[in-house]
Amino acid sequence: MNGPLLRARGLRKTYPTARGPLDVLAGLDIDIASGEFVAILGASGSGKSTLLSLLAGLDRPTGGEILLDGERLDGRPERELARIRREKIGFVFQAFHLVPSLTVLENVFLPSAFRDGRGNEGPARALLEKLGLSDRAEHFPDQLSGGEKQRAALARALVNQPKIVFADEPTGNLDAANARRGLDLLEANARADGRALVLVTHDVDIAARADRRLLLKNGALSSL
Repeated sequence: MNGPLLRARGLRKTYPTARGPLDVLAGLDIDIASGEFVAILGASGSGKSTLLSLLAGLDRPTGGEILLDGERLDGRPERELARIRREKIGFVFQAFHLVPSLTVLENVFLPSAFRDGRGNEGPARALLEKLGLSDRAEHFPDQLSGGEKQRAALARALVNQPKIVFADEPTGNLDAANARRGLDLLEANARADGRALVLVTHDVDIAARADRRLLLKNGALSSL
């Protein structure tokens, strides 16, 4: 593939409000290269989570185009977007989004089962071990602490060795040691085989680990 792993051009997201349209993203551009770790910072409500959702194909832009690993995301049918997400994207949600009726192991294993209909428990168990969750594998999400849920969500995002991981405040519930452990895994995935990591954070120390730091303000991105 020539060019960046991910490219967005003229990306806009507008929401209707009682006072008229609200432009959250105002035609921004972004490129993410293979092997790159990019941190996005900005004030609360600036649209960081919205941007991640658009780039990951979880939400649809009002305007603009998104190209990931040679495939257009904007305008695609949901079935095609679901395929691309299964094959190429990992996402760490700020609110975890673990399935309450599944064990920790089943939650982590789920993306690989969706990908090929069978999956392989081995990578899921290995990630749980690396994140210090082996003894929680058969527990259910409501039996976990916030930090344990966060680590399970990290493992789930990485289990398919995705081309790109989008992480929304992925260490917000972790102590310093587990935050380092989780970030090390995220960064290792980004560096391997031409993948990438796009991470939203308020933590300047975490942002300092990135190759690039971008500020989202007034619907536009600028370098820091």
